[in-house]
Amino acid sequence: MSTGPTVRDLGEFALIARINAGREQGPAVQLGPGDDAAVLAAVRGRYVVSTDMLIEDRHFRLDWSGPADIGRKAIAQNAADIYAMGAEPVGYVVGLGVPERTPVDFVTAFADGLWSEAARAGGSIAGGDIVRSPHLVISVTAFGDPLGEQPVTRSGARAGGILAIAGRPGRSAAGYAVLAGGHSMESYPGADTAVAAHRAPRPPYDLVRTAMAGDHPPVALTDISDGLLADLGHLSESSGVAIDVRSAVLRDTALEELAGSLEADARQWILTGGEDHVFAGVWPPGSVPPPGWTVIGGIEAGRGVTVDGVRYSGPQGWEAFSGTDSAKPDHSR
Repeated sequence: MSTGPTVRDLGEFALIARINAGREQGPAVQLGPGDDAAVLAAVRGRYVVSTDMLIEDRHFRLDWSGPADIGRKAIAQNAADIYAMGAEPVGYVVGLGVPERTPVDFVTAFADGLWSEAARAGGSIAGGDIVRSPHLVISVTAFGDPLGEQPVTRSGARAGGILAIAGRPGRSAAGYAVLAGGHSMESYPGADTAVAAHRAPRPPYDLVRTAMAGDHPPVALTDISDGLLADLGHLSESSGVAIDVRSAVLRDTALEELAGSLEADARQWILTGGEDHVFAGVWPPGSVPPPGWTVIGGIEAGRGVTVDGVRYSGPQGWEAFSGTDSAKPDHSR
């Protein structure tokens, strides 16, 4: 970290003024930082709202990730949830718990990361709170405006539907494996791309926008954060359907090469890794998902998720209180 002035030296209100200086609010923010609360316009008369937290040494490590990457990740995981409802973010409020000895430059770079990812996703940082904390703790609440007449939930899938994904799952898990193993990125082809995906995922927001603008938008959507099989399991349960995934379509030669070098399993990264924040969508029978979406399976009558017709053995992803630490690539020991 920088050896410049700390947040204690600067003080709360001067720090808030520093990180907000020169920022331009989006059109939905009618009143931004500086008052008791922000004011956002609900253009379609309703909001889609999501909140996520990141805790130091649980969801990120300061020896692995810089402050800008942490800021980008904090926005990305919330913006992805908004897009997974068929909506677009219009504003965010950020709660930040920070140790008093934290350099001001660190917080400024973190704020730059927040704004950088918000520029990709849509919306702006409308307000929040900063408090003293023994560890770095981040909480982001995102407000979204539906892109269609109604939000798109996990419950709209029906038998005969077409399952497709936008994005490439498994790369964050691969990046975690590189970092956790202490491997040199220069020694393994593809390691730098995987580590970048772990540090700051880049959800393909534009592919959801395109899908929602089409003549046949998806009838169900979800964000893959806990693992592909785990999140498809949530969709299966919500819709009351069975899902079969075709693993051959998901193969990633770059991940397979990296996994071979690390004596790891690329298939496991792809199916259970999570934290890439790719999107899974379901289209009605006879529909064709738009360009950029890859068909990976189908929806059937029944319950549960299978891979090539077979139940997957072992953990299918991350569950916060299961104790299965290795299932979540973002977990730091």
